[in-house]
Amino acid sequence: MSTPLTWLYAPGDRPAVVQKALASGADVVIVDLEDAVAPDRKAYALAATVDLLSDPHPVPVHVRIHTPRDIPPLASLPGLGGFRVPKVTHATDIHRIADAAPGVPLYALLESAPAVEHAYAIASAHPAVRGIALGEADLRADLGVREDSGLDWSRGRVVVAARAAALPPPVQSVHPDVRDLEALAAGCARGRSLGFLGRAAIHPRQLPVIERAYLPTPDEVAAAEEVVKAAETEEGALALPDGRFVDAAVVEGARRVLTLAARA
Repeated sequence: MSTPLTWLYAPGDRPAVVQKALASGADVVIVDLEDAVAPDRKAYALAATVDLLSDPHPVPVHVRIHTPRDIPPLASLPGLGGFRVPKVTHATDIHRIADAAPGVPLYALLESAPAVEHAYAIASAHPAVRGIALGEADLRADLGVREDSGLDWSRGRVVVAARAAALPPPVQSVHPDVRDLEALAAGCARGRSLGFLGRAAIHPRQLPVIERAYLPTPDEVAAAEEVVKAAETEEGALALPDGRFVDAAVVEGARRVLTLAARA
């Protein structure tokens, strides 16, 4: 599939909502067995998710587990696209999950100060790790942060850790107000400027806002095309018509922009 930009959560104990999520146009659907499900509904949510994933789906389906006990009934199902592992704090947490679910892609959620401190160790802990991201609600509470900008250092940390571990850029945490689409768009613009790529959502109405925010603008596409064209005709440091010099890293970034633009 093309680069995923939208990741839609749906509560595992509401199969009808999960089905709507699968038809929403989200690039990835995340069936949530953790925060979105009340304690007395956990068993039902797991059973419903086992039923859902007994067959593959056109849309990748990930499961945010509540406990490692969720793993055995899910790990070998044909419809499972990956596990999202909450509250990871150390590389050893990843090794335990990877050992219990061999071959299943893992996405670690960092939701505490120790997790952020160990971001690179977690990102590089095991070949099964395909991505890391922040769980900003819990992290905000753990750090006692009042202003959104207070999380920017942690955001930068996970962006660097993901890149250093050769993982895709992190996906932004959810915007909890499903009605305030202007704030969602502004938050996406801020996340994009920090190096994130795409965002998790909790309602389908958030999806087009996220996609628009993360798709390159026409000016960005034109600039990327100019860089790639120059790279095809020159070697080493490249001189653009306006006098700017660009190197291999800039060319790689330009190619990523064009790949992302292709989905539009």
